[in-house]
Amino acid sequence: MVGLSFAVPLCVVGIGIPLLSKVVRAARTSSSRDLERSRLLTGGGGPGATTERADALRRRTAPTSQDIGWTAVNATAGLLAGAVVFVPAVAVVSCLTVPLWWWALPDPMVPNPALYPVDSWPVALVTPLAAVPYLALLAFLAPRAAAFHARLAERVLAGDGRAVLAARLAEVTASRAEALEAHAAELRRIERALHDGTQNRLVAVRLHLGIAERLLEGDPAKARRIVEVAQMASEEALADLRDVVRSIYPPVLSDRGLAGAVTALTARCPVPCTLRVGELERAPAAVEVAAYFAVSEALTNAAKHSGATRVEVLLRTDGRALHATVSDDGRGGAAEEHGSGIAGIRQRVAAFDGTTEVTSPPGGPTTIRVELPCAF
Repeated sequence: MVGLSFAVPLCVVGIGIPLLSKVVRAARTSSSRDLERSRLLTGGGGPGATTERADALRRRTAPTSQDIGWTAVNATAGLLAGAVVFVPAVAVVSCLTVPLWWWALPDPMVPNPALYPVDSWPVALVTPLAAVPYLALLAFLAPRAAAFHARLAERVLAGDGRAVLAARLAEVTASRAEALEAHAAELRRIERALHDGTQNRLVAVRLHLGIAERLLEGDPAKARRIVEVAQMASEEALADLRDVVRSIYPPVLSDRGLAGAVTALTARCPVPCTLRVGELERAPAAVEVAAYFAVSEALTNAAKHSGATRVEVLLRTDGRALHATVSDDGRGGAAEEHGSGIAGIRQRVAAFDGTTEVTSPPGGPTTIRVELPCAF
């Protein structure tokens, strides 16, 4: 607050602008920290919280007006709350330490927290007992002052319920649009796979069988060879069809679960791969499919683009979400705009209101973390 009071007048002469920007950044950092602490204290969310209110607070990016407003409010409210706790705390320390320094005073210690003069060693030695009521008072006031300060921080920084709901509605709307786009892209992919692969092979089977039918009476040997070609084409069409089905919902997920399915992925990965499975509970089928394909795409990226020599995959659930992490020791520098498949992972995960975090500095390593909510 002091920095702000100096920075604003200095902006008039042009030298306070850099200072003002630093003060605003400091206010934002301080208010975000205060909101996080208040959220933990009041039960508005914490590690593993699942409420919409906690999620909205966790994803909050406070407007500058709220940050500056909280700085002004906290300058008064924080001082009062601190004083309520500070006074009995000083009294406790004073009573407990009286035997250490009372004799150094030129006159008897009057007044003092014990409310009587300390003018002899016997009196000084029993004075620490006077700290007991102050300790009780401190135990009574401290949590209430902290709760008051926390509720005030939430009210100022997090806004009212309508603001939180509006932010959540906007987020859900954006997530729904991404889900629809991901669904449309998946339908287009399936249509292309069926049209370019399976359909062409089935048409070839039909043509070969037609030719074989015409040759059956005149040249049975050639007709038999054409039937064999048609049979091979039909087998290839069935293989293509199975691949398309697996790309929609891999049967291995039903048979072996997510851990078994990812084990199969890591076994097929051309780069040496290690799989670590933490506490892993079964998630909804759609969530497991999204996690499976996210890991599959991340392993494909590592094999094709990273130049990695080792890849590590971690799977776990925490009761609220399914976490999948793929790390490699490659060259790094992965970016969504370079066609690395990260955009597809992010879009697939966002359809479930999940989050994707990519860390890939130049020189590596690259880490892709995916979090998918397990409860809807």
